[in-house]
Amino acid sequence: MSKSFETQGIIHSIGDTQSFGQNGFTKREFVIKVTGEGENPAYPNYLSLELLKDKCALMDQYQVGQEIVAHFNLSGRLWNPGNGQPEKCFTSLQAWRIENAATSFGGQDASSGFAPSSFNQSGFDQTPQQNNQFQAPSNDFGDSNFDDDVPF
Repeated sequence: MSKSFETQGIIHSIGDTQSFGQNGFTKREFVIKVTGEGENPAYPNYLSLELLKDKCALMDQYQVGQEIVAHFNLSGRLWNPGNGQPEKCFTSLQAWRIENAATSFGGQDASSGFAPSSFNQSGFDQTPQQNNQFQAPSNDFGDSNFDDDVPF
């Protein structure tokens, strides 16, 4: 089973849908320039992702230059050509959902950075309180000399 990931980026290129074999297997590749939090524009990262079968149509509504969030699975295969040649490993990023970055994450502007763990789905303000005073928790035992018998 493969693990799911997501990344944000600007579409660099979109390939045509290709058919393979007589069983109707289809594949479409696209390349994004990764953007968002932690990316250094001086050293851009480009990722090639692929869409398989019925997911090929997901890129029809996007054009080169648009910023998207791509949800994908990471998978790999080993190939042993035989004849004494070394074994090879092929890795693929198989996209299964594409979203416009401007409208993903509940309508928030995703261009301010991409960190799924920082997204606040509940809408509540989760900003830490700026209180520089430390207040020790009070015990509920009524006795300020309570010894809990813990050795540290």
